[in-house]
Amino acid sequence: QVQLVESGGGLVQAGGSLRLSCAASGRAFSTYNMGWFRQAPGKEREFVAAISRSGLITDYADSVKGRFTISRDIAKNTVYLQMNSLKPEDTAVYYCAADQRGTVGTPEGRWPYDYWGQGAQVTVSS
Repeated sequence: QVQLVESGGGLVQAGGSLRLSCAASGRAFSTYNMGWFRQAPGKEREFVAAISRSGLITDYADSVKGRFTISRDIAKNTVYLQMNSLKPEDTAVYYCAADQRGTVGTPEGRWPYDYWGQGAQVTVSS
Protein backbone atom coordinates (compact mmCIF):
# COMPACT_ATOMS: atom_id res chain seq x y z
CA GLN A 1 0.00 0.00 0.00
CA VAL A 2 1.12 3.57 -0.66
CA GLN A 3 -0.01 6.91 0.76
CA LEU A 4 0.11 10.02 -1.41
CA VAL A 5 0.21 13.70 -0.43
CA GLU A 6 0.08 16.49 -3.03
CA SER A 7 1.48 19.98 -2.59
CA GLY A 8 2.25 23.04 -4.70
CA GLY A 9 -1.19 24.11 -5.83
CA GLY A 10 -2.30 27.72 -5.81
CA LEU A 11 -3.50 30.70 -7.80
CA VAL A 12 -1.65 31.80 -10.92
CA GLN A 13 -2.37 34.10 -13.83
CA ALA A 14 -2.90 32.72 -17.32
CA GLY A 15 0.43 32.05 -18.99
CA GLY A 16 2.13 31.36 -15.68
CA SER A 17 3.63 28.19 -14.24
CA LEU A 18 3.19 25.94 -11.22
CA ARG A 19 4.85 22.74 -10.09
CA LEU A 20 2.88 20.12 -8.20
CA SER A 21 4.61 17.56 -6.03
CA CYS A 22 3.32 14.24 -4.77
CA ALA A 23 5.17 12.59 -1.92
CA ALA A 24 4.64 8.86 -1.54
CA SER A 25 5.09 6.92 1.66
CA GLY A 26 5.19 3.19 2.05
CA ARG A 27 7.31 0.62 0.39
CA ALA A 28 8.25 -0.08 -3.17
CA PHE A 29 7.56 3.32 -4.73
CA SER A 30 9.48 2.18 -7.80
CA THR A 31 6.94 -0.59 -8.46
CA TYR A 32 4.12 1.88 -9.08
CA ASN A 33 3.13 3.69 -12.22
CA MET A 34 2.27 7.23 -11.19
CA GLY A 35 -0.40 9.45 -12.65
CA TRP A 36 -1.90 12.90 -12.38
CA PHE A 37 -5.61 13.50 -12.84
CA ARG A 38 -7.79 16.58 -12.46
CA GLN A 39 -11.41 17.37 -11.78
CA ALA A 40 -13.04 20.69 -12.52
CA PRO A 41 -16.35 21.71 -10.89
CA GLY A 42 -19.25 19.88 -12.46
CA LYS A 43 -16.99 17.70 -14.58
CA GLU A 44 -15.71 14.15 -14.36
CA ARG A 45 -12.19 13.38 -13.24
CA GLU A 46 -9.88 13.22 -16.24
CA PHE A 47 -6.44 11.85 -16.98
CA VAL A 48 -3.63 14.38 -17.27
CA ALA A 49 -0.31 12.51 -17.34
CA ALA A 50 1.39 9.29 -16.30
CA ILE A 51 4.93 8.05 -15.82
CA SER A 52 6.19 4.49 -15.78
CA ARG A 53 7.88 2.73 -12.89
CA SER A 54 11.32 3.40 -14.35
CA GLY A 55 10.50 6.97 -15.32
CA LEU A 56 11.44 6.27 -18.93
CA ILE A 57 7.93 6.28 -20.41
CA THR A 58 5.46 9.14 -20.12
CA ASP A 59 1.97 9.75 -21.45
CA TYR A 60 -0.05 12.95 -21.67
CA ALA A 61 -3.57 14.01 -22.42
CA ASP A 62 -3.77 15.96 -25.66
CA SER A 63 -5.01 19.03 -23.77
CA VAL A 64 -1.72 19.37 -21.83
CA LYS A 65 0.82 17.91 -24.24
CA GLY A 66 3.69 20.33 -24.78
CA ARG A 67 2.78 22.40 -21.71
CA PHE A 68 2.97 19.92 -18.80
CA THR A 69 5.84 17.61 -17.84
CA ILE A 70 5.62 14.68 -15.46
CA SER A 71 8.74 13.39 -13.74
CA ARG A 72 9.69 11.26 -10.76
CA ASP A 73 12.55 11.11 -8.28
CA ILE A 74 12.74 7.55 -7.05
CA ALA A 75 15.28 8.42 -4.35
CA LYS A 76 12.85 10.99 -2.90
CA ASN A 77 9.69 8.92 -3.48
CA THR A 78 8.21 11.92 -5.24
CA VAL A 79 6.48 12.59 -8.53
CA TYR A 80 6.15 16.06 -10.04
CA LEU A 81 3.93 17.82 -12.53
CA GLN A 82 5.48 20.92 -14.05
CA MET A 83 2.72 23.02 -15.57
CA ASN A 84 3.66 25.83 -17.96
CA SER A 85 1.60 28.18 -20.13
CA LEU A 86 -1.37 27.65 -17.86
CA LYS A 87 -4.85 28.45 -19.12
CA PRO A 88 -8.06 29.21 -17.22
CA GLU A 89 -9.42 25.85 -18.41
CA ASP A 90 -6.64 24.14 -16.44
CA THR A 91 -8.40 25.22 -13.24
CA ALA A 92 -9.25 22.09 -11.27
CA VAL A 93 -8.39 19.96 -8.28
CA TYR A 94 -5.34 17.91 -9.25
CA TYR A 95 -4.92 14.41 -7.88
CA CYS A 96 -1.87 12.20 -7.72
CA ALA A 97 -2.44 8.47 -8.16
CA ALA A 98 -0.48 5.24 -8.05
CA ASP A 99 -1.05 1.80 -9.48
CA GLN A 100 0.96 -1.36 -10.03
CA ARG A 101 -1.01 -2.64 -13.02
CA GLY A 102 -1.13 -1.49 -16.59
CA THR A 103 1.48 -0.12 -18.96
CA VAL A 104 2.02 3.60 -19.34
CA GLY A 105 1.34 4.62 -22.91
CA THR A 106 -1.61 2.25 -23.29
CA PRO A 107 -5.26 2.78 -22.31
CA GLU A 108 -4.70 0.59 -19.26
CA GLY A 109 -1.96 2.98 -18.16
CA ARG A 110 -4.53 5.76 -17.89
CA TRP A 111 -7.20 3.98 -15.84
CA PRO A 112 -7.84 2.57 -13.27
CA TYR A 113 -5.56 3.62 -10.43
CA ASP A 114 -5.81 2.11 -6.97
CA TYR A 115 -4.30 4.76 -4.68
CA TRP A 116 -5.13 8.46 -4.60
CA GLY A 117 -4.00 11.60 -2.85
CA GLN A 118 -6.32 14.16 -1.31
CA GLY A 119 -5.98 16.64 -4.15
CA ALA A 120 -4.48 20.10 -4.66
CA GLN A 121 -6.40 23.10 -5.98
CA VAL A 122 -5.00 24.88 -9.03
CA THR A 123 -6.71 28.08 -10.08
CA VAL A 124 -5.72 29.96 -13.22
CA SER A 125 -7.09 33.48 -13.56
CA SER A 126 -7.64 35.15 -16.92
